[in-house]
Amino acid sequence: MVLDAILAYLHFSAIFILFAFLSVELVMLRGPLDARAIRLLGRIDLGYFGAAIGVLFTGFLRLGLGAKGADFYMGSWPFYAKLALFLAVGLISIQPTLSFMRWRRSLDDPAWKLPEAEQRRVRRLLMIEVHLAALIPLFAVVMARGLGR
Repeated sequence: MVLDAILAYLHFSAIFILFAFLSVELVMLRGPLDARAIRLLGRIDLGYFGAAIGVLFTGFLRLGLGAKGADFYMGSWPFYAKLALFLAVGLISIQPTLSFMRWRRSLDDPAWKLPEAEQRRVRRLLMIEVHLAALIPLFAVVMARGLGR
């Protein structure tokens, strides 16, 4: 029971950290970005990736070592909905990551300026990520109460 509580705490902490990194990215993309901000975005995105790995790792630890057991989760459609949403968020996040990397490489050219349309597009993708990720707890609640069996 103690292990289950520790795993739940670690999982929720990773989720909060993931949302914190994503929120920082969104706030940074609201305004103009200078070279320092673009470099910082890359580091923040790396933290976001680490948090996503943490969420996935602790989630699977809960699946295998948690009090309810793997059968409880794997026999429930909300579990698969959560995984599908997590995967969708991960796939969408590839494009902003590639953009941040491209922007950082472009800083070598002193004449380069970040196109506003591209910045808006990346911010829109991050907003889609946030909204999809915000649905995951809904399915978690349904799953935890055994409503999807």
